[in-house]
Amino acid sequence: MILIIKHIDIEGPGTLGDFFKSQGQEFQIVELGAGDPLPADPHAYKAVVVLGGPMNVDEEDKYPFLKPENEFIRKVLEAEIPFLGICLGSQLLAKAAGAKVIQSPVKEIGWYHIRLTPEGQRDPLFKGFNAQDPVYHWHGDMFQIPDRGQLLATAQGCPHQALKVGPNAYGLQFHVEVTDRSIKEWCGEYCRTDLPGRAGHAQSMLDDYWKYKKAFDLQAQGLYRNFLEIIHDKAGARSN
Repeated sequence: MILIIKHIDIEGPGTLGDFFKSQGQEFQIVELGAGDPLPADPHAYKAVVVLGGPMNVDEEDKYPFLKPENEFIRKVLEAEIPFLGICLGSQLLAKAAGAKVIQSPVKEIGWYHIRLTPEGQRDPLFKGFNAQDPVYHWHGDMFQIPDRGQLLATAQGCPHQALKVGPNAYGLQFHVEVTDRSIKEWCGEYCRTDLPGRAGHAQSMLDDYWKYKKAFDLQAQGLYRNFLEIIHDKAGARSN
């Protein structure tokens, strides 16, 4: 069973959930924003995925679920359970590993290119990843790299785009799971605060989604397959 942690109803697993279903992978979704409790023991899961959300990792008074979530992710890291954090999820990973989350030099909302570092080019998660094609972003914060972490991807505006902690915990500052519905819903919820006076940007992002969709889906599917291989490799090691 794979555990998927949500923070807000409009930021779900998207194409990642579709991929898991297509591969016959069972998963459980815990919706923290709706009041669902975290499991007591992460060892019951073969992988953990933590999704995005509009909150900052340090807003524990406003979002009380963040504190126990931080402790839960620490347990996941200690157990070396395969982990994938997306946007807020990547920032929570960095915090659980002891790093700061700061304001990004550039607020990225839309389609931006990333560049794999030498470590990222060698890492199994990014096997076959085509960095020539842009990926989707919606964030104003950026994780720092923890002492036992590696920077796997960078970019001109936001230099920390992907990280790895330990043998199999990954964080992506960008979103690979989005669909056209995701973009529409996020624009309806977030554009008033994140893009004031830029109403045309919402339609531009959606137009670009259809422009990049084929290449973007290939990027995402390849990354999902790689993560599933990492999950299988870990499960195989446990059984030996």
